[in-house]
Amino acid sequence: MKTQQPQDDTITFVPQGVCSKLIQFKVKDGCLHDVHFTGGCPGNLEGIGKLIEGMPLNVVANRLKGIRCGRKATSCPDQLVQAIEPYM
Repeated sequence: MKTQQPQDDTITFVPQGVCSKLIQFKVKDGCLHDVHFTGGCPGNLEGIGKLIEGMPLNVVANRLKGIRCGRKATSCPDQLVQAIEPYM
């Protein structure tokens, strides 16, 4: 799992064990913004991004941590939690 932060404050995370290939987001004042998944189930992941827009990181983590996708040990939402944990 790699996390990079370019100069425009967009953080890029490479998820593991899921269909999504990248997760990009911004953290402002302890809240999550501009969440974008590359790959995975586009409608569901875009919907998740819109639902959590502006939400505090700890609320997102509490709601999404541990969600599994089928028989996988993780999911795209769970991987998002792993991406944001260093910023909490």
